[in-house]
Amino acid sequence: MDLSPELQTLIEALRGEVADLRKEVEALRQENAILKQENAELRQENALLKQEVGDLRRRVGLDSNNSGKPPSSDGPGKKPRIAGSLRGVSGKKSGGQLGHAGGTLMRSDTPDMVEEHTAASCAHCHAELSVTMVTGSEKRQVFDLPVAKLEVTEHVGRIYTCGHCHGITRAEFPGGVTSPVQYGPRVKAASIYLSVQQLIPEERVAEVMRDLFGAGALCPASLATWSAAKAAELAPVTSHIAHLIDHAPVRHLDETGFRIGGKTQWLHTASTSGLTSYRVSQKRGDVPTTMVNGVIVHDHFKSYFSLPGVEHALCNAHHLRELKALIDIDKEPWAKQVSSLLLTGSKLVHRAVKKTASSLPQSVILRFDATYDSIVSAGLAFHNNLPPLCRQPGARGKPPRRPGHNLLIRLRDFKSDVLRFLSDFAVPFTNNQAEQDIRMMKVKMKISGSFRSLHGAQTFASLRSFISTARKQNWNILHSLSADPHSLIPRISL
Repeated sequence: MDLSPELQTLIEALRGEVADLRKEVEALRQENAILKQENAELRQENALLKQEVGDLRRRVGLDSNNSGKPPSSDGPGKKPRIAGSLRGVSGKKSGGQLGHAGGTLMRSDTPDMVEEHTAASCAHCHAELSVTMVTGSEKRQVFDLPVAKLEVTEHVGRIYTCGHCHGITRAEFPGGVTSPVQYGPRVKAASIYLSVQQLIPEERVAEVMRDLFGAGALCPASLATWSAAKAAELAPVTSHIAHLIDHAPVRHLDETGFRIGGKTQWLHTASTSGLTSYRVSQKRGDVPTTMVNGVIVHDHFKSYFSLPGVEHALCNAHHLRELKALIDIDKEPWAKQVSSLLLTGSKLVHRAVKKTASSLPQSVILRFDATYDSIVSAGLAFHNNLPPLCRQPGARGKPPRRPGHNLLIRLRDFKSDVLRFLSDFAVPFTNNQAEQDIRMMKVKMKISGSFRSLHGAQTFASLRSFISTARKQNWNILHSLSADPHSLIPRISL
């Protein structure tokens, strides 16, 4: 059917408008798809930012009470010690407790000197007093240091000329007397003690020895030489200490980083209540491989699990600090239950040991295990119901997990290592022994910074191994540093 020109023009115009509308719709669809993609990216970015803010808030909330951070990092906002203590408030009054022996300075029955004091006249009528009027006495004692000075011993070696063959014979000097003028073994021992035990820098050791004893010619280079020589002399002793620790039934391991010649190195410690051994290594994972049987207590450093033939016990002080962060910062309900359960287990063992029991009743251990499993399972269910954490763009590997989720998995997978203290009373609740032995390196770093050479660090580690062990053995450290090393080996006990 023929259409009028006007109608054809109208139809063509409508077709053009439809085509334009289709193009506009397609453009809107594309724009909508772009907006949807941008919206999804913004949602992802918003989720990542929320997650990052949460991580930062958590990091700000961490301190020495709820993490492995040292107390020195707490800053001016440090919480009160007792209020933040994992042990809680004991309820006892401050000061000495009932039955405490005390440490009052006691009178000596054999004073080194006695000074008699007399009065010339009566304090009342001022009449002259005589010896015949003495009716009693009052005694007071003053404990003080003697006047410090160096004792100079001159060794005179006779030189003989034989009347028969005219040969010359010189008398032998005592061992160690090798120079025309030199410092003696006690001066060297005191200097090494101040440097290695009290962590006084070498230049200040020289000042102390000069101010206290008049050793004015002592210099830092001399102290370094004496320390190296003493470390070499004590090598059989420190080697024997390490051997005893390798075969001890329970030993504590820890490691910390420090600087040597501008590079990060690692100090490893292995210790018991009576022995300490330090070792310097370039790698943190260079753990000791000579230990035989027994239990090693540590803070879950994975490299320790590569050691063959030993059992493991994990430090529950670390767990309590992590749980405290989850209670205070993350507000996770299961954490308080685990923390209370672990502390209850520690109290049960303490009471049993106090009653000289060798183990907990099996029924108590079974009930404890069941409660432990129930709480850990509830915690895992709590985390499984939480939305998964967002991945950082380009991130690879396993999906990220929350700190509490990671701790729960460790508590589940290493349950026997966490609770070993319940079944074996020789295994302590914490790894505090190792932490106390390793803490001195942090103090050393704060005082002196770093070591200039690997040899200097090894010398320090060797001497510190000996001195720490000597203190644990209740030896006099100055006498021990001056003694024959071979005479000390039989005296070392586990």
